[in-house]
Amino acid sequence: MFRERAHPGSHWPRWLLGGVIALLGLTLAIGGGWLLTLGGSWYYLPAGIALLVAGGLLMLGRIGGAWLYAVVLLATIGWAAWESGLDYWRWIPRLGLLVVLAIPVALLAPRLRGGPSRKTGWGMAAVLALVFAGVFALAFVPHGVTRSATPFPQPSTVSQRTTSDDAATQPGVAPAPGDWGAYGRSHAATRFSPLDQITADNVDRLERVWTYRTGDLPEKRWGAETTPLKVGDTLYLCSARNILIALDARTGDERWRYDPRVAEENIPYTAACRGVAYYQVPASGSTAPADDAGEVPEASATSGVGESSTADTSAARDTAVATLDGVRRDCATRIIEGTLDGRLIAVDARTGRPCTDFGDNGQVDITRGMGEVSPGMVSITSAPTIVQGVIVTGHQVLDGQRRMAPSGVIQGFDAVTGQQRWAWDMMRPDRTALAPGETYTRGTPNMWTTASADEELGLVYLPMGNAAADYVSASRRPPEMEYSTSLVALDVTTGRPAWHFQTVHNDVWDYDLGSQATLVDVSTAAGTVPALVLPTKQGDMYVLDRRTGQPLHGVEERPVPTGGVPTEEGLRSPTQPYSQYHTLAKRELTERDMWGLTPIDQMICRIQFAGASYEGMYTPPTTDRHWVEYPGYNGGSDWGGIAIDPQRAVIIANYNDMPNYNILVPREEADRRGWAPRDEARGDMGGAEGAGDPQAGTPYAIDVNAGWRLPFTGLLCKEPPYGGIRAIDLATGETLWDRPFGTARKNGPFGIPSYLPIVIGTPNNGGPAVTAGGLVFIAAATDDLIRAIDIETGETVWSDALPAGAQATPMVYEAGGRQYLIIMAGGHHFMETPVGDYVIAYALHGDPDAG
Repeated sequence: MFRERAHPGSHWPRWLLGGVIALLGLTLAIGGGWLLTLGGSWYYLPAGIALLVAGGLLMLGRIGGAWLYAVVLLATIGWAAWESGLDYWRWIPRLGLLVVLAIPVALLAPRLRGGPSRKTGWGMAAVLALVFAGVFALAFVPHGVTRSATPFPQPSTVSQRTTSDDAATQPGVAPAPGDWGAYGRSHAATRFSPLDQITADNVDRLERVWTYRTGDLPEKRWGAETTPLKVGDTLYLCSARNILIALDARTGDERWRYDPRVAEENIPYTAACRGVAYYQVPASGSTAPADDAGEVPEASATSGVGESSTADTSAARDTAVATLDGVRRDCATRIIEGTLDGRLIAVDARTGRPCTDFGDNGQVDITRGMGEVSPGMVSITSAPTIVQGVIVTGHQVLDGQRRMAPSGVIQGFDAVTGQQRWAWDMMRPDRTALAPGETYTRGTPNMWTTASADEELGLVYLPMGNAAADYVSASRRPPEMEYSTSLVALDVTTGRPAWHFQTVHNDVWDYDLGSQATLVDVSTAAGTVPALVLPTKQGDMYVLDRRTGQPLHGVEERPVPTGGVPTEEGLRSPTQPYSQYHTLAKRELTERDMWGLTPIDQMICRIQFAGASYEGMYTPPTTDRHWVEYPGYNGGSDWGGIAIDPQRAVIIANYNDMPNYNILVPREEADRRGWAPRDEARGDMGGAEGAGDPQAGTPYAIDVNAGWRLPFTGLLCKEPPYGGIRAIDLATGETLWDRPFGTARKNGPFGIPSYLPIVIGTPNNGGPAVTAGGLVFIAAATDDLIRAIDIETGETVWSDALPAGAQATPMVYEAGGRQYLIIMAGGHHFMETPVGDYVIAYALHGDPDAG
């Protein structure tokens, strides 16, 4: 039954609701007209006009406003189906707000002239509410899950490669089954533990057994990204400011700590300590003997470089002296750390006291020979790699500051004496040392991440970064062009390249190699080949013969766009390499992939996309308009790397799936904005807070919207997922399963956590660890959870909420017959996760020796 006049008292609801709908329509009409001029979607302009009219009619009390709104809703459903198909996440911004507003429209309709009965209106509102509730409930079902029909590979016995006696004593080369001897468990970086006590059947009994806090919480910078080592009965780790700490592996009790006293000003905003290295001096080695009384000297801070303390000094003295060749010695086992101010530190693994025979009272300054180095410009963020007694280290050079930033020289130092063995400066290929008065070539590519190594081959595999000034290449020199964004196999005996493999030609996208190469033997028609798997930020994975660098699967050089800014046009490579083995990269973006919670923010993202330059993965940088970089500079794969289960021959890779929205800024404009290098501006972001990177010494600065966020809500412009995790058959490169990774519990508009366990797939940094028990342990995502994932299905079988962000790779070890899982929860600047100083240990409830 229809009424002839408006219901008394209906004025303010219709004015309010009609005003909201009219304002929505006006916004969509204006934005839709703009989008049409850019060649974008036709939907928003007519939909906006119709909503504007509908809102006006509602304000006037006309039922025609409700009917017109219903027409827009139905038309939008048809348009959404045409654009979105069965892609759930695409439906949310197109219809979510319109369905929500339809509910009060239905409730208001009986109060309008000629409107339906109250029963009809309320019934329509109830149906709409049920539809909304049902669609919202679907958000809690993971979308975008891929499962292969291929049976999952089953475990098999893996033969162990033999090593020399000296090599076998090194935990980084051949860790004991219950140990974790290097950043990637070993220098092969498989992140695979042969422990199998914890399985999918009992992981629900996993509980926290101890928590240790480092006490190191920098005020202005985020915490550590540490993966601890476990050797014997001790854990070794570094804190946010490089404090070295040893813990009892069973109880988490502190045994000693050593503070190298890294000054706050020397810590760049992008830096964090990811790990340390362990070295056992071989029996043929030489260390300084203990004094005549057999005593170890007291820890001293008189050098001004650090201070050490132990939980029990007398006990530490008793255990500090090792026996080599029948002679009592200290520092027979040592922890090597690279610091955020560019030093190598060596301390006794038993006491934490500096190894006085190493360099200058236990330290070596790697910046010697680099010329002027401003505070914060050179940092060692990753664990050194020790191969055949040589400490190989690269370092981070703060991105985006100067074309002629400090050198990216790679250096090798004697693990006992700290003496430099060689230095690889790519601009001096025939030299391995500096002549008096010389400095290493400035501006060359650096290796900021972790190297892997083959002890028997004597090769260390360096994932190289880009030449300084990532997005401008006009002044790059031929060797920089050759080695940028390449995996370089360096001979540790000579310090010279044995081979290199480049993954991007003339990289102007900051696609530097962030992941370790993972070493694994693979079966081929010609027999077993010592190989490595190299992940990249673009998502491509390469399988190379680690002896020669030759690809074991096809690599195709495909044509890519050229051009860009005028000074760069002639430098663009006409082709780029693409792996035919496997890629984590998704299809190219379209306007339909733009996202938001409402039609308004989605429309804004569509306007930005339509107005930007986008020609696929290698879109040339531009100055006249933004360009879309997809994947963004955070990957694909970044420094967390991959894990490989050699028993199942399965790769586990977590990855990011986000674009960047970039523009080059001419030098005059950058100067006007006050964008200056860090050493001039003393700002954490290389200038004014939140400013772009100045790239001084080039014609252009760079403004990067990492993740492509909207300025007000902070939401990302691309539809979910923003990150995933995947299992890959090592033999074939086939995807076994793929799932979005990370929930929305700590994410939401305006930075407000939703606390909803909706699997949106979040940005993630930090890698996985895999066990023979068939589990993948991983944190990494922005939801501050650590998870156990069934390796065969990809299903999460256990999780725990952490007190801070955990952008670190977990590790697994055994102590006293009990298997432990360890994670560092320290937070991360880019991921914007909560800062912390927590080292958290898990084990199965009820096991003996619970500690």
